[in-house]
Amino acid sequence: MVIMSFIRKIVPERSFIRLSWHYAKAFVAAAINGFSARKLTVVAITGTDGKTTTVGMIHHILMSSGRRVGSASTAFVQVMNEKEENETHLTSLSPFVLQKFLKRLVKEKCEYAVIEASSHGLVQGRLNYAYPSVSGVTNVTSEHLDYHKSIEQYRKDKGKLFEMLKGRGVKVLNGGDKSMKKYLNIESEETVVYSLRSPRPSPELVEGRVERGPLDVRCERTLEESYDFWLSDISANEFTTSAKIHRGEEVFDLELNIPGIFNLENALCAISCASSVGIPINECIESLENFKSLPGRMERIDEGQKFNAFVDFAVSSNSYRKTLETLQKIVGENGRVMVLCSSCGNRMKEKRPEIGKIASECADVVVVTEDETYGEDPMKVLEEVWSGINQSITEAHKIEDRKEGIRFLVKNAREGDAIVFCGMGPFSTMNKLEGSIEWDERKVVREIISEEISNEH
Repeated sequence: MVIMSFIRKIVPERSFIRLSWHYAKAFVAAAINGFSARKLTVVAITGTDGKTTTVGMIHHILMSSGRRVGSASTAFVQVMNEKEENETHLTSLSPFVLQKFLKRLVKEKCEYAVIEASSHGLVQGRLNYAYPSVSGVTNVTSEHLDYHKSIEQYRKDKGKLFEMLKGRGVKVLNGGDKSMKKYLNIESEETVVYSLRSPRPSPELVEGRVERGPLDVRCERTLEESYDFWLSDISANEFTTSAKIHRGEEVFDLELNIPGIFNLENALCAISCASSVGIPINECIESLENFKSLPGRMERIDEGQKFNAFVDFAVSSNSYRKTLETLQKIVGENGRVMVLCSSCGNRMKEKRPEIGKIASECADVVVVTEDETYGEDPMKVLEEVWSGINQSITEAHKIEDRKEGIRFLVKNAREGDAIVFCGMGPFSTMNKLEGSIEWDERKVVREIISEEISNEH
């Protein structure tokens, strides 16, 4: 371990030596497990935000349609209805864990595997030999620049998922995301494009997009005219989101029993992927109507309190903004948005002040607190988030102890307010400098809310 730690310090992460080592491990892992992915239809999802929810939605659609399916994401590993926490907390599993999981799916007679793919995992080849038939992307926003160095390289690295198609299969792209143009020209048999936006005239032509199956869409059509799925009549409240889905001349009604307009975008990506493996759109929509929020993903906590409370695994700057904007719509003009924000150690350092800035802009009350340290000084991380806070536009507090930060927000919440506790999501442990401790944020929030209700009576 000492030798490996020394090598990691002196050999750059993206050096030929390090990457060759990763690629070799991926091959050995696949070989040991009989290259099991070849016996499955694999759907792989990447993106900055929404990956885990999208994976969960695709799994739900396939299982509701009578398919045998397993999935692996940041939060969970699931075979049909059997769900386990991903204790590694890694978005892309190590190749040995992933290939063993795929072998398990084959043994369980599954037909499909749905896999979440991180940019790190793609660069390091953790998903090599996963042989995706469908590769989809949710969005690509500025993130992990400590590893990728630039947004351009980050987009390029995400694009490796589409290169894994090797000219076959289907790529599913977000028409409203800047990454789309970069991925359009990566070869595939078919391209499906979804967007929250309705089609609008555009002078920009779709270059090289000639692989749209029976539609045979070529460069004479504009980008927006080439959307396969798009939405209109979007509405949302604290419990549901709804919209009309357009596919050509067809119109379908979609209602999700989960909050957040961003979940409509996740649903469109899931529908695009599921329809690409043969699930009729009516079945996709019907199954999503009873899809429940994943644990720790805008999960509502209701202990009978007079304010709204959610636990959410928001970690990126963009996910913070989307989450807080959802709460703004929930409270309207009569309530306050309150947020517990943080950032984990030893990764994504560039995002920390940005999270503080966004929290200031979008929330009325902000508490900055500790998160998973991964060996880094939690107070240093806290101060970096705090440096982005604009105290002239929000009420802000530094509370190092996470439990006390939660207690402060609950104690000070009023009727009509909405609190979101960000960062930890569904995890059952939290890494601190002294080691890992048991930590279920949902349980902690429930207990504190119940205590406060009891104290009031």
